[in-house]
Amino acid sequence: MSNAGISIVRMSGMDAISIADRLYRSPKGNKRLADQLSHTIHYGYIYDGEEMIDEVMVLIMKGPSSYTREDVIEIDCHGGIVVTKKILELLIKNGARPAEPGEFTKRAFLNGRIDLSQAEAVIDIINAKSDMALKSSVSQLKGSVLEKVRNIRKNIIHDIAFIEAALDDPEHIEIDGFGEELLERVENNQKEISRLLSTADNGRIMKEGIKTVIVGKPNAGKSSLLNVLLGEERAIVTEIEGTTRDTLEESIYLGDIILNLVDTAGIRVTEDYVEGLGVEKARASAKDADLIIYVVDGTRQLDENDREIISLIKAKKAIVLLNKIDLESVISKEDLEKEVNQPVLLISAKEELGLSRLEEKIKEMFFQGELKFNDEIYITNMRHKSALMETSESLSKVKESIEASMPEDFYSIDLMNAYESLGTIIGESVGEDLINTIFSEFCMGK
Repeated sequence: MSNAGISIVRMSGMDAISIADRLYRSPKGNKRLADQLSHTIHYGYIYDGEEMIDEVMVLIMKGPSSYTREDVIEIDCHGGIVVTKKILELLIKNGARPAEPGEFTKRAFLNGRIDLSQAEAVIDIINAKSDMALKSSVSQLKGSVLEKVRNIRKNIIHDIAFIEAALDDPEHIEIDGFGEELLERVENNQKEISRLLSTADNGRIMKEGIKTVIVGKPNAGKSSLLNVLLGEERAIVTEIEGTTRDTLEESIYLGDIILNLVDTAGIRVTEDYVEGLGVEKARASAKDADLIIYVVDGTRQLDENDREIISLIKAKKAIVLLNKIDLESVISKEDLEKEVNQPVLLISAKEELGLSRLEEKIKEMFFQGELKFNDEIYITNMRHKSALMETSESLSKVKESIEASMPEDFYSIDLMNAYESLGTIIGESVGEDLINTIFSEFCMGK
């Protein structure tokens, strides 16, 4: 807690208004908050007995027309630490208790105001690192994921109900030929799920940024590149090879793109034990990267160390930067492109030349050249991705059972598993432990 112009102290629950009434006094001293209309704001004072603590504005929101669907009181007081703490202590002394992290949003979920995907969107809005991440989270908060998941679940539960009814009353419900009808619907549901899953990688990148690893031989200009992208001297740059011996991590905004940059030790054969550890760490970082930026020193011929790096980037998204174009180059762009089979850009990290093209190339690789949010649903939550994968797997088992002409009750088992997996996304099939884990990630007061 720190000093601010205004502090907001919020209470939610059946006793919120009555607790506030014990402490609040209007200027004329004859107003009860309990008698006031919902969604009104009232000027007055907070008292501890006969001692006035602060001049305040009190906002009343009566359930169910509130964030938590319970009565909510917000006290806007002066933002000093002492006065805010004093008001909090008074509320607790009069029957309130401190909220747990995420408790207000947890109550909104438990009281049915929002589903679990919308609750998770709240924390994503709070933590959004880019305009696109914010827009995607707002879309989810408005129920885009909820609507899609509920539609698929509705289709699945309809088929489960039909199978169960037919098995219970075979004399009146004909099930012959149902497998072919079901197969078409299962395939349609799988297409919808596949489309959602196809957005997960871009959704994760939108939310978390692009994990970008800078690799190259010692003295190729990796640390100089990091410094110029950051706009500050973050990494040590010297003429001595092997200066960078460990990974150095920073996040930057390259236009609308978040790059989580990892500068690594120069990859080469070395007998230095500490430098060798850095080289191994560089190799490991490259394997986990979304994007590799390979910096090549244009004043030196490619050697066996470059060949190793080229082998590392062959199956990855990579951009090769032919550095030091301000000096005489011994490597041509055309020859290097043939060697690496990756896009090559000409730059000078020292002179800050050619770097504007880097942003354009990254957009082409990850966002088909455009970085804008539209009405498409993006799966940005890895828990949602996992549930969708489980759903798709269960539907695949249904298809296998149909194609193998298995009894209809086999269909129901896997259809129900798919239904339950989807339910975990919106909170209709989750246990208490998962709920507590999700809301423990929230900040206090939200």
